[in-house]
Amino acid sequence: MSNRIFHVKVGGGFACFTDPGLKVERCSYPVMTPSAARGMLEAIFWKPEFRWEIREITVLKPIKQISIMRNEIEDRQTDKPIVIEQKRQQRASLILKDVEYIISAVMMLKPGVDNFGKYIDQFERKVERGQCHHTPCLGTREFAAWFETATGEEKPLESINIQLGQMLFDIAYKEDKDRQEISFHRHAANEKKRIAKGYAHALYFEAELKNSVMKVPHEKYRELYDLEGIYV
Repeated sequence: MSNRIFHVKVGGGFACFTDPGLKVERCSYPVMTPSAARGMLEAIFWKPEFRWEIREITVLKPIKQISIMRNEIEDRQTDKPIVIEQKRQQRASLILKDVEYIISAVMMLKPGVDNFGKYIDQFERKVERGQCHHTPCLGTREFAAWFETATGEEKPLESINIQLGQMLFDIAYKEDKDRQEISFHRHAANEKKRIAKGYAHALYFEAELKNSVMKVPHEKYRELYDLEGIYV
């Protein structure tokens, strides 16, 4: 465990951070969710020996929302070819435009892992060089993101103070023999990667943007770890 906080500046032309409960029409939260921020950092650098915990998200640019219509296919792509004209659907989306954030996060090592310095060097080197494991995105894959090391001199263009209400915190993947709805990889401490079966449980928190900064409650991670049965 380390108390060191990493600050990464991210941004892009468009973003869409949705509630997983809204499966048809996509309506973005006004601000990046902790779940999306964790996904951004994992796209840059991730190892099964640690987990990212988001501490806060700073909104650097004013919140701009736009409505668009997109062509999508109604089924999930499989190894079988499909005829697009037969599966195409038009769906409305309320998305964000021209976004920039600073993600502040902590790298939490799992029990028995102590080579923290090695992971720090690898992560910082990747951010400085713009390297990543896979392209980070802002909510959905079509909205790719850029990233760089935050200098500490970034200031929000305007001070935003709003109550955001219930926001998605993260999703816990819980193993359950009686409720095998999905399969997922499990990386427990001192255990090789394996395929587990269970269900996904969405966690929410009461979000507030104060002076353009959204604090993420630490105690929600304990609830997440309790559900998954994996601790750091």
